[in-house]
Amino acid sequence: MAEVPGLSLAHEVAAALPPWSEVLERLAAPGRRRVADVLADAGAAGVPVTQPRCGIGAHDGMVDLLRTLERAGPGILTITIDSHTRLRDFATAARLAAGSPADLNGYPLVAHGWRRGRELVASVGVPLQVRHGSPDPRDLFAVALAAGITSFEGGPIGYNLPYAKDVPLAVSLRAWREVDQVCGLLAEHGVVVDRELFGTLTAVLVPPSTSIAMTLLEAVGAVEAGVRCLSVSYPQGGETHQDVAALRAIRSLARRYLGVEVHAVLHQYMGPFPRSRPAASALIVQGGLVARLGGAAKVVTKTEQEAEGIPDARANADGLALAALGAADLFGFARLDEDRVAEEQHWIEREVADLVDPVLQGPDLARGIEAAFAAGRLDVPFSASRHARAEVVPRRDPSGAIRYGDSARLPFSDPVRRRNAALLGPGDDRSVFAATSADIHYFQQDRGMVPR
Repeated sequence: MAEVPGLSLAHEVAAALPPWSEVLERLAAPGRRRVADVLADAGAAGVPVTQPRCGIGAHDGMVDLLRTLERAGPGILTITIDSHTRLRDFATAARLAAGSPADLNGYPLVAHGWRRGRELVASVGVPLQVRHGSPDPRDLFAVALAAGITSFEGGPIGYNLPYAKDVPLAVSLRAWREVDQVCGLLAEHGVVVDRELFGTLTAVLVPPSTSIAMTLLEAVGAVEAGVRCLSVSYPQGGETHQDVAALRAIRSLARRYLGVEVHAVLHQYMGPFPRSRPAASALIVQGGLVARLGGAAKVVTKTEQEAEGIPDARANADGLALAALGAADLFGFARLDEDRVAEEQHWIEREVADLVDPVLQGPDLARGIEAAFAAGRLDVPFSASRHARAEVVPRRDPSGAIRYGDSARLPFSDPVRRRNAALLGPGDDRSVFAATSADIHYFQQDRGMVPR
């Protein structure tokens, strides 16, 4: 049985893997660019690369999809994993992959196996990243490494509480700790694995400080385990000054708390999308511009078909082009109110410190995270998990920026609470449900995206 040092694997997965020495030799071989190289170059150039979301069940179809999207010029391509594999139901994923792959909502990498994974890597000239949503990704990670993939998204908070109903944090924290320790081992052999942390969370009205606090705590644990390349993603909220400030705060806070290179990543708006194509296109272009102004190394793109369902390959390619347009030199003249951005950044960083400092001051990071969520001192709005209180209620202020309408038990200072209340202004006559629903569907109302 093949083994990955320090990684606890299912028997059937471990039995199918190649020897670790062969995997390590292949990963360390010179020649192919890794995601870490692409991100470093993008950061130095000051222009973010683009990356689409893509994943289908059939292997040949996945090869064709990657090749089609490569022609649109992304810096990185994606293997999005199906939901059965995410939840470690490998038997169902294998059955569907063999008989009805169209019924899968992503690529079942464990079922297809590392040899086919290597075929995906070899099919295109840009590096691949695995994106999934699994609270326990150890088997998937092992197969990804055997396939030659050196970029792996997720973390013990962001890939648990928004996705799973009843996976204790202790379980996901242990599983991801093993993944990060393997990344540390690989780094000692010259193989740098990019670990992207999923600050998008539920993608529904996520306050910037909540997003960054969750990824910062995950990042501290990853660095302790030996990870040497971190990407921290942030979900576009829609108010440009706040989004730019949040992206800049990621790097500032990384210098304060981590001491390793961190790449900021913008996930283009993941809430309900505008129904009209012009408004959808404008929102995608805006995302590209926000990514550049905020200093992001990468922007994960959306499409004009988001309001209609799963986008096709053409829409994905068009989304890449629109995002790249927004990040291009064409908009080099664009300027923001830098005083306003600086003020936003200051308060985002202050809110993050209020959230993470009490946890980091404790003797054990994992137990501190568990205790903070149990007490409500950390929370994820609209979480599906029993292990988050989901008591925080975010709201949009009149400018469209996301604030804390009710910060519940979060340990914010009085100045932070007063500022959020002042920016939201007096209440209205709507119920909390009606007001929150309107904020969630903000861009489906084509807010300023197209002329009236």
